[in-house]
Amino acid sequence: WVYVLLGKVPLVQGLFFGLKAAVLVIVVEAVLRVGKRALRNNVLRALAAAAFIAIFFYGVPFPLIILVAGLIGFVGARLGWAPFLTGGGRGAAAAGQLSDAQSLLGEETPPHARPNLRWTLGIGTLFLVLWLVPVAWLWFTGGPDDVFAQIAVFFSKMAVVTFGGAYAVLAYVAQQAVDNCGWVTAGEMLDGLGMAESTPGPLIMVTQFVGFLGAWRDHGGLNPLLAGTLGGLLTTWVTFTPCFLWIFVGAPFVEALRANKALAGALGAITAAVVGVILNLAVWFGLQVLFADLQPVSLLGTTFDLPVLASANWPSLALAACCAVGIFRFRFGMVAVLLASSVAGIVYALML
Repeated sequence: WVYVLLGKVPLVQGLFFGLKAAVLVIVVEAVLRVGKRALRNNVLRALAAAAFIAIFFYGVPFPLIILVAGLIGFVGARLGWAPFLTGGGRGAAAAGQLSDAQSLLGEETPPHARPNLRWTLGIGTLFLVLWLVPVAWLWFTGGPDDVFAQIAVFFSKMAVVTFGGAYAVLAYVAQQAVDNCGWVTAGEMLDGLGMAESTPGPLIMVTQFVGFLGAWRDHGGLNPLLAGTLGGLLTTWVTFTPCFLWIFVGAPFVEALRANKALAGALGAITAAVVGVILNLAVWFGLQVLFADLQPVSLLGTTFDLPVLASANWPSLALAACCAVGIFRFRFGMVAVLLASSVAGIVYALML
């Protein structure tokens, strides 16, 4: 509500100006941090590079990238290819058994945590109904062009492919919500990411912001604020309900799957691909924040945007550079950097 009602107020604009510069550096730091942990060899680095090229230059959908990466890792591990072999666990877990020091459960899994077909079918059915019945109802009553049906279907698909954390998924959301669905502009997506980084709760809550603006913009005769609120609530429901399904249905099988080398290889390859996807988000974010104009360029059968150097946003560049020094040189915490950058943005806006 504050964003759509007060978003044009100079004080609020300055706040978001500062937030975006800080968030850009935070996303870059996430790329480096995840990449250092996940890219253990040249094959995984090549997979990350391929994922970046696929999504940035060719617009390949995030779910397809995840599927292909998972298949490559699964097959590679099954064939015994060293780059995809992670050992399937650590210490005694690799041998199929956990020691008391390694697991709070001890060496024996308690009865309530063991796989149970009756429990799995019951809890799985419950959460499938809670998730899919509202989606189906919206689809059949409103039709495929109804914004609420589109929100329900899209974010349900997103919940199925939430591999790699919020940054990776938000790259997919930005790709679809900005370019395909038209629910938000690139600038609004950046503002939403800035708000999500600076407020309590998981980063993935930026999806609620996207759903709100999508329904607010295409309110279909409802009060725009009411439509936006319903869109945000619907987005939250179809984003998190499937996650509870995966947790309650999959949790009993986690211990049994820890020693599965093929699955570990698939997850390792997916994580490598996710690094490339997060890098795409960082580059896209940087282009939008640091440059006022982008120029489409056609090359090798695809079209992508490059910055017009003369349109560089020097205040944003300067503020982002200060945030980078704070994070990488002085190791300031994320909250401190976000706060300082926000204050600097407000001061700059009030000086104009």
